[in-house]
Amino acid sequence: MQRNGVEATGGADSSSDSAVLYELRESGVAVVTLNRPERLNAWGDGLASALYERLDAAELDEAVRVIVLTGRGRAFCAGADMGELDSIGNASSSAGIDVSVLVGERFPSFVTTMRKPVIAAINGACAGIGLVQALMCDVRFAAAGAKMTTAFAQRGLTAEYGVSWILPRLVGWGPALDLMLSGRTFYAEEAAELGMVKEVVAPDDLMARTLEYADAMAVSCAPSSLAVIKRQMYSDALRDLDEISARAEKLMQASMLRPDFIEGITAFFEKRRPDFPPLAATSGAPISDAREPGTAKLRTAQTTSHFDR
Repeated sequence: MQRNGVEATGGADSSSDSAVLYELRESGVAVVTLNRPERLNAWGDGLASALYERLDAAELDEAVRVIVLTGRGRAFCAGADMGELDSIGNASSSAGIDVSVLVGERFPSFVTTMRKPVIAAINGACAGIGLVQALMCDVRFAAAGAKMTTAFAQRGLTAEYGVSWILPRLVGWGPALDLMLSGRTFYAEEAAELGMVKEVVAPDDLMARTLEYADAMAVSCAPSSLAVIKRQMYSDALRDLDEISARAEKLMQASMLRPDFIEGITAFFEKRRPDFPPLAATSGAPISDAREPGTAKLRTAQTTSHFDR
Protein backbone atom coordinates (compact mmCIF):
# COMPACT_ATOMS: atom_id res chain seq x y z
CA MET A 1 0.00 0.00 0.00
CA GLN A 2 1.19 3.52 -0.69
CA ARG A 3 0.10 6.87 0.67
CA ASN A 4 1.78 10.14 -0.29
CA GLY A 5 4.50 8.17 -2.04
CA VAL A 6 5.46 6.16 1.05
CA GLU A 7 5.35 2.40 0.93
CA ALA A 8 3.52 0.81 3.84
CA THR A 9 4.25 -2.73 4.96
CA GLY A 10 2.11 -2.90 8.07
CA GLY A 11 1.47 -1.16 11.37
CA ALA A 12 -1.52 0.70 12.78
CA ASP A 13 -4.63 1.70 10.89
CA SER A 14 -3.84 4.16 8.09
CA SER A 15 -7.40 4.96 7.00
CA SER A 16 -7.57 8.34 5.32
CA ASP A 17 -9.98 9.76 7.92
CA SER A 18 -7.64 9.08 10.85
CA ALA A 19 -6.32 12.19 12.60
CA VAL A 20 -2.83 10.70 12.35
CA LEU A 21 -1.65 8.19 9.75
CA TYR A 22 0.87 5.45 10.43
CA GLU A 23 2.94 3.44 7.97
CA LEU A 24 5.86 1.06 8.39
CA ARG A 25 8.55 0.72 5.73
CA GLU A 26 10.58 -2.42 5.08
CA SER A 27 13.68 -0.61 6.33
CA GLY A 28 12.18 -0.32 9.81
CA VAL A 29 11.22 3.34 9.46
CA ALA A 30 7.75 4.25 10.70
CA VAL A 31 6.15 7.28 9.03
CA VAL A 32 3.70 9.16 11.25
CA THR A 33 1.65 11.79 9.40
CA LEU A 34 -0.55 14.50 10.92
CA ASN A 35 -3.73 14.24 8.86
CA ARG A 36 -5.90 17.31 9.24
CA PRO A 37 -4.81 19.14 6.06
CA GLU A 38 -8.05 21.13 5.83
CA ARG A 39 -7.13 22.70 9.20
CA LEU A 40 -3.41 22.95 8.44
CA ASN A 41 -2.92 20.11 10.93
CA ALA A 42 -3.80 22.48 13.77
CA TRP A 43 -3.19 21.06 17.22
CA GLY A 44 -6.60 20.05 18.50
CA ASP A 45 -9.62 17.94 17.56
CA GLY A 46 -8.01 14.82 19.01
CA LEU A 47 -4.79 15.27 17.02
CA ALA A 48 -2.51 15.12 20.06
CA SER A 49 -3.97 11.95 21.54
CA ALA A 50 -3.91 10.26 18.13
CA LEU A 51 -0.29 11.29 17.63
CA TYR A 52 0.82 9.86 20.96
CA GLU A 53 -1.08 6.65 20.23
CA ARG A 54 0.85 6.24 16.98
CA LEU A 55 4.16 7.08 18.63
CA ASP A 56 3.47 4.54 21.37
CA ALA A 57 2.82 1.92 18.70
CA ALA A 58 6.13 2.70 17.03
CA GLU A 59 8.02 2.68 20.32
CA LEU A 60 6.71 -0.77 21.26
CA ASP A 61 7.11 -2.36 17.82
CA GLU A 62 10.44 -4.19 17.56
CA ALA A 63 10.28 -3.83 13.78
CA VAL A 64 10.50 -0.03 14.09
CA ARG A 65 13.98 1.45 14.38
CA VAL A 66 13.46 5.09 13.36
CA ILE A 67 10.38 7.32 13.25
CA VAL A 68 9.63 10.11 10.76
CA LEU A 69 7.02 12.71 11.70
CA THR A 70 5.46 14.90 9.00
CA GLY A 71 2.21 16.60 8.02
CA ARG A 72 -0.19 16.08 5.15
CA GLY A 73 -1.01 18.99 2.88
CA ARG A 74 0.38 22.54 3.07
CA ALA A 75 1.38 22.50 6.74
CA PHE A 76 3.40 20.50 9.22
CA CYS A 77 1.34 21.93 12.07
CA ALA A 78 0.16 25.53 12.06
CA GLY A 79 -0.11 25.69 15.85
CA ALA A 80 -3.04 25.35 18.20
CA ASP A 81 -6.54 25.20 16.77
CA MET A 82 -7.62 28.83 17.19
CA GLY A 83 -11.25 27.84 17.68
CA GLU A 84 -10.34 25.67 20.64
CA LEU A 85 -8.02 28.37 21.98
CA ASP A 86 -10.92 30.81 21.86
CA SER A 87 -13.10 28.40 23.81
CA ILE A 88 -10.40 28.00 26.45
CA GLY A 89 -9.88 31.76 26.62
CA ASN A 90 -13.61 32.32 27.24
CA ALA A 91 -13.72 29.84 30.11
CA SER A 92 -14.74 31.45 33.39
CA SER A 93 -11.92 31.95 35.85
CA SER A 94 -13.94 30.16 38.52
CA ALA A 95 -14.12 27.06 36.37
CA GLY A 96 -10.41 27.18 35.62
CA ILE A 97 -8.66 26.72 32.31
CA ASP A 98 -7.81 23.17 31.29
CA VAL A 99 -5.29 23.45 28.46
CA SER A 100 -4.80 19.68 28.52
CA VAL A 101 -8.02 19.47 26.51
CA LEU A 102 -6.09 21.09 23.67
CA VAL A 103 -2.56 19.83 24.26
CA GLY A 104 -3.38 16.25 25.11
CA GLU A 105 -2.23 14.05 27.94
CA ARG A 106 1.49 14.62 27.32
CA PHE A 107 3.85 17.44 26.50
CA PRO A 108 5.60 17.69 23.10
CA SER A 109 8.87 16.89 24.91
CA PHE A 110 7.58 13.33 25.26
CA VAL A 111 9.41 12.42 22.05
CA THR A 112 12.76 13.19 23.70
CA THR A 113 12.11 10.34 26.15
CA MET A 114 11.48 7.80 23.40
CA ARG A 115 14.22 5.25 22.78
CA LYS A 116 13.99 5.57 19.01
CA PRO A 117 15.12 8.56 16.92
CA VAL A 118 12.30 10.83 15.76
CA ILE A 119 12.98 12.85 12.60
CA ALA A 120 10.73 15.72 11.57
CA ALA A 121 10.00 16.37 7.90
CA ILE A 122 8.63 19.91 8.05
CA ASN A 123 6.58 20.05 4.86
CA GLY A 124 5.03 23.49 5.35
CA ALA A 125 3.74 25.97 7.91
CA CYS A 126 5.10 25.26 11.37
CA ALA A 127 3.99 27.52 14.21
CA GLY A 128 3.44 27.69 17.94
CA ILE A 129 3.02 24.28 19.52
CA GLY A 130 3.62 22.75 16.08
CA LEU A 131 7.08 24.34 16.05
CA VAL A 132 7.70 23.11 19.60
CA GLN A 133 6.84 19.57 18.53
CA ALA A 134 9.23 19.80 15.58
CA LEU A 135 12.01 21.17 17.80
CA MET A 136 11.56 18.29 20.22
CA CYS A 137 12.28 15.83 17.39
CA ASP A 138 15.89 14.69 17.19
CA VAL A 139 16.62 15.83 13.62
CA ARG A 140 14.71 18.15 11.31
CA PHE A 141 14.46 18.45 7.53
CA ALA A 142 12.36 21.22 5.99
CA ALA A 143 10.79 22.05 2.66
CA ALA A 144 12.19 25.13 0.97
CA GLY A 145 10.08 28.17 1.76
CA ALA A 146 8.33 26.59 4.75
CA LYS A 147 7.15 29.34 7.10
CA MET A 148 7.84 29.11 10.82
CA THR A 149 7.08 31.22 13.87
CA THR A 150 7.01 30.87 17.64
CA ALA A 151 3.95 33.20 17.68
CA PHE A 152 3.51 33.07 21.47
CA ALA A 153 4.30 36.71 22.24
CA GLN A 154 1.92 37.87 19.52
CA ARG A 155 -0.91 35.79 21.01
CA GLY A 156 -0.48 36.97 24.59
CA LEU A 157 1.04 33.63 25.59
CA THR A 158 4.33 32.55 27.15
CA ALA A 159 7.11 30.19 26.07
CA GLU A 160 5.17 26.95 25.82
CA TYR A 161 6.05 23.41 26.78
CA GLY A 162 9.83 23.51 27.00
CA VAL A 163 10.58 25.70 23.97
CA SER A 164 12.62 27.98 26.26
CA TRP A 165 14.79 24.94 27.05
CA ILE A 166 15.23 23.44 23.58
CA LEU A 167 15.44 26.49 21.31
CA PRO A 168 18.55 28.11 22.88
CA ARG A 169 20.29 24.73 22.75
CA LEU A 170 19.66 24.51 19.02
CA VAL A 171 20.30 28.07 17.84
CA GLY A 172 22.03 29.89 20.70
CA TRP A 173 20.81 32.39 23.28
CA GLY A 174 20.64 35.50 21.10
CA PRO A 175 18.78 34.02 18.13
CA ALA A 176 16.41 32.21 20.49
CA LEU A 177 15.53 35.47 22.24
CA ASP A 178 14.96 37.13 18.86
CA LEU A 179 12.58 34.42 17.67
CA MET A 180 10.74 34.19 20.98
CA LEU A 181 10.37 37.88 21.80
CA SER A 182 9.49 39.08 18.29
CA GLY A 183 7.22 36.20 17.32
CA ARG A 184 8.23 37.03 13.76
CA THR A 185 7.83 34.77 10.77
CA PHE A 186 10.98 33.17 9.41
CA TYR A 187 11.61 30.61 6.71
CA ALA A 188 13.23 27.20 6.44
CA GLU A 189 16.34 28.73 4.90
CA GLU A 190 16.98 30.91 7.96
CA ALA A 191 16.18 27.98 10.23
CA ALA A 192 18.94 26.01 8.52
CA GLU A 193 21.40 28.88 8.89
CA LEU A 194 20.63 29.00 12.61
CA GLY A 195 21.13 25.26 13.02
CA MET A 196 17.47 24.57 13.77
CA VAL A 197 17.10 22.47 10.61
CA LYS A 198 19.61 20.00 9.22
CA GLU A 199 18.72 20.45 5.55
CA VAL A 200 16.35 22.45 3.36
CA VAL A 201 14.98 20.39 0.48
CA ALA A 202 12.76 21.18 -2.50
CA PRO A 203 9.17 20.48 -1.39
CA ASP A 204 8.69 17.64 -3.86
CA ASP A 205 11.89 15.98 -2.64
CA LEU A 206 11.40 16.44 1.10
CA MET A 207 10.06 13.00 1.98
CA ALA A 208 12.44 11.19 -0.34
CA ARG A 209 15.46 12.90 1.25
CA THR A 210 14.18 12.49 4.80
CA LEU A 211 13.45 8.82 4.24
CA GLU A 212 16.85 8.33 2.63
CA TYR A 213 18.43 9.67 5.82
CA ALA A 214 16.12 7.68 8.10
CA ASP A 215 16.56 4.45 6.12
CA ALA A 216 20.35 4.75 6.34
CA MET A 217 20.13 5.21 10.10
CA ALA A 218 17.73 2.29 10.46
CA VAL A 219 19.88 -0.20 8.56
CA SER A 220 23.33 0.99 9.67
CA CYS A 221 22.99 1.86 13.36
CA ALA A 222 22.47 -0.42 16.35
CA PRO A 223 19.07 0.22 17.95
CA SER A 224 20.57 -0.18 21.42
CA SER A 225 23.24 2.41 20.63
CA LEU A 226 20.63 4.83 19.28
CA ALA A 227 18.58 4.43 22.46
CA VAL A 228 21.49 5.02 24.82
CA ILE A 229 23.01 7.88 22.81
CA LYS A 230 19.66 9.65 22.60
CA ARG A 231 19.16 9.31 26.35
CA GLN A 232 22.69 10.58 26.94
CA MET A 233 22.23 13.62 24.73
CA TYR A 234 19.11 14.85 26.51
CA SER A 235 19.90 13.84 30.08
CA ASP A 236 23.52 15.00 29.91
CA ALA A 237 22.34 18.52 29.08
CA LEU A 238 21.28 18.73 32.72
CA ARG A 239 24.49 17.33 34.23
CA ASP A 240 27.96 18.75 34.82
CA LEU A 241 30.91 17.66 32.67
CA ASP A 242 32.61 15.42 35.25
CA GLU A 243 29.38 13.53 35.88
CA ILE A 244 28.77 13.22 32.15
CA SER A 245 32.26 11.83 31.50
CA ALA A 246 32.04 9.28 34.31
CA ARG A 247 28.61 8.12 33.21
CA ALA A 248 29.69 7.91 29.57
CA GLU A 249 32.55 5.59 30.56
CA LYS A 250 30.13 3.23 32.32
CA LEU A 251 27.77 3.24 29.36
CA MET A 252 30.67 2.53 27.00
CA GLN A 253 31.73 -0.46 29.10
CA ALA A 254 28.16 -1.77 29.06
CA SER A 255 27.88 -1.34 25.30
CA MET A 256 31.02 -3.42 24.74
CA LEU A 257 29.33 -6.38 26.42
CA ARG A 258 26.28 -6.30 24.17
CA PRO A 259 26.09 -8.42 21.00
CA ASP A 260 25.59 -5.21 19.03
CA PHE A 261 29.21 -4.25 19.63
CA ILE A 262 30.54 -7.64 18.53
CA GLU A 263 28.42 -7.52 15.38
CA GLY A 264 29.34 -3.91 14.62
CA ILE A 265 33.08 -4.48 14.83
CA THR A 266 32.94 -7.84 13.05
CA ALA A 267 30.93 -6.34 10.18
CA PHE A 268 33.41 -3.47 9.96
CA PHE A 269 36.36 -5.78 9.41
CA GLU A 270 34.37 -8.04 7.09
CA LYS A 271 33.40 -4.96 5.06
CA ARG A 272 29.68 -5.73 5.19
CA ARG A 273 26.55 -4.09 6.53
CA PRO A 274 25.97 -4.99 10.20
CA ASP A 275 22.97 -7.12 11.13
CA PHE A 276 22.02 -5.65 14.50
CA PRO A 277 19.32 -7.25 16.68
CA PRO A 278 16.11 -5.24 17.21
CA LEU A 279 15.43 -3.18 20.31
CA ALA A 280 13.21 -5.33 22.53
CA ALA A 281 9.80 -3.92 23.37
CA THR A 282 9.59 -2.64 26.93
CA SER A 283 7.38 -0.31 28.92
CA GLY A 284 10.19 0.56 31.31
CA ALA A 285 13.13 2.94 31.10
CA PRO A 286 15.49 2.81 28.14
CA ILE A 287 18.38 0.40 28.16
CA SER A 288 19.83 0.46 31.66
CA ASP A 289 23.41 1.05 32.67
CA ALA A 290 23.66 -2.54 33.85
CA ARG A 291 25.97 -4.78 31.90
CA GLU A 292 24.34 -7.30 29.63
CA PRO A 293 25.46 -10.79 28.63
CA GLY A 294 27.68 -11.09 25.65
CA THR A 295 31.29 -12.03 26.22
CA ALA A 296 32.22 -13.15 22.74
CA LYS A 297 35.65 -11.95 21.70
CA LEU A 298 36.42 -10.06 18.55
CA ARG A 299 38.00 -12.16 15.83
CA THR A 300 40.73 -9.61 15.29
CA ALA A 301 42.86 -7.32 17.40
CA GLN A 302 43.62 -5.11 14.44
CA THR A 303 43.50 -1.37 15.10
CA THR A 304 42.17 0.98 12.47
CA SER A 305 40.28 4.23 12.00
CA HIS A 306 36.48 4.35 12.13
CA PHE A 307 36.66 5.82 8.63
CA ASP A 308 38.87 3.16 7.04
CA ARG A 309 36.95 0.57 5.10
